[in-house]
Amino acid sequence: MAHEQYADLLKVLHECMTECNHCFDACLKEDDVKMMAECIRLDRECADICGYLEQAISRNSPFVGQLAQVCAQICEACGNECKKHDHEHCQRCAEACFKCAEACKNIA
Repeated sequence: MAHEQYADLLKVLHECMTECNHCFDACLKEDDVKMMAECIRLDRECADICGYLEQAISRNSPFVGQLAQVCAQICEACGNECKKHDHEHCQRCAEACFKCAEACKNIA
């Protein structure tokens, strides 16, 4: 499949990557950074896999399905962690992660 056929997924991946990067940065500025450690770690993992899957789609990688499956798992883990925290940035991130996980599952 050409990357044009993944246009909606590319948009969702980019939004998730952006929210995770924002959450990562905002979590580092929280008073209790230690409490946010798992959130920060998963934000980084999620942003990285979303960015990588974006690139893989754009170059028509034969591994898009497998990468999408891994991306869905990481997005779900990040979303589950973020939703534990009341910070607005965490809640927005969780929403983006769950949306991205669902989109990835649809092509995995």
